[in-house]
Amino acid sequence: MTVQQLKEKIFFHKQISKPEAMFLTTAPMDQLCPAANEIRKHFCGNSFDICTIINAKSGKCSEDCKFCAQSSHYHTSTEAYPLLDTDKILEEAKYNDVRGVLRYGIVTSGKNLTDAEVDKLCDSIRAVTKETSIQVCVSCGLLTEPQFQKIKRAGATRVHNNLESSPCYFQQVCTTHTTAEKVATLKAAKRAGLSLCSGGIMGMGETMEDRIDMVLLQRDLGIKSIPVNMLNPIPGTPYAHNQILSNEEMCRTVAIFRFLIPDASIRLAGGRGLLPDKGEACFRSGANAAISGDMLTTSGYTIESDLVLLKRLGYEVKLQNE
Repeated sequence: MTVQQLKEKIFFHKQISKPEAMFLTTAPMDQLCPAANEIRKHFCGNSFDICTIINAKSGKCSEDCKFCAQSSHYHTSTEAYPLLDTDKILEEAKYNDVRGVLRYGIVTSGKNLTDAEVDKLCDSIRAVTKETSIQVCVSCGLLTEPQFQKIKRAGATRVHNNLESSPCYFQQVCTTHTTAEKVATLKAAKRAGLSLCSGGIMGMGETMEDRIDMVLLQRDLGIKSIPVNMLNPIPGTPYAHNQILSNEEMCRTVAIFRFLIPDASIRLAGGRGLLPDKGEACFRSGANAAISGDMLTTSGYTIESDLVLLKRLGYEVKLQNE
């Protein structure tokens, strides 16, 4: 088995298996990353999907995810506030729209939203879709199918819910909800007619096999937008002292993900600012999407600087995997 043989298998529209993906975990980087980039070009061209997010409800989360600054189980400096009013959400959407951002993610803390909060959120979605050309994505936890139907009718097009890691390892990350609940949520959103976005966080102590198992599950679910976060250790959380991943490990990770889902939007997300090149090597190793601007509880990168980088790399900013 060689990297070249697996690349050619993918070009014939055949999926690689878990053992084949595991082979790639030790493949030479000077073979793996260029091959992943070729797969990206073959299936996705030079299109690049860029999005931003707004922290629309912050803190006081009942869940105990060990990576998260918003959990009420840990003492962090994260500001807590209720669901933002429509004016603020619309203001941020307009700001991003005029700068060429394609998607706008409305992200809320907590296990889910109440029906009253969903109604308020829908008012904001309607305002954004009426007054901008930006696509709306929501990330609001474990919502129900009727709630997703309301969100779809309001004008949102996509739902985000990270699996975070493999089903096996997620049990060590969070004890207050399960991978099975996340999968049920994603399936409910899909039945409501929304496209799906689901990725994970690298650097929580998981193995490369855990990362592969996560993406294999996402492949089975038909997910085509996969955020790849690198853990940014937050003081006060159980992962505060985790070691930050190297650029090489992140490049290997996104390259393997590209082999597993050749036509996906492999989206660099939180933690990209910790990389010395802000993700450029990953964008040459199979990644073809990103979250730009500020993250939920950490600073990001300016939209303008990202657009300059993408132009230099030969990418064209456009929507993918609708």
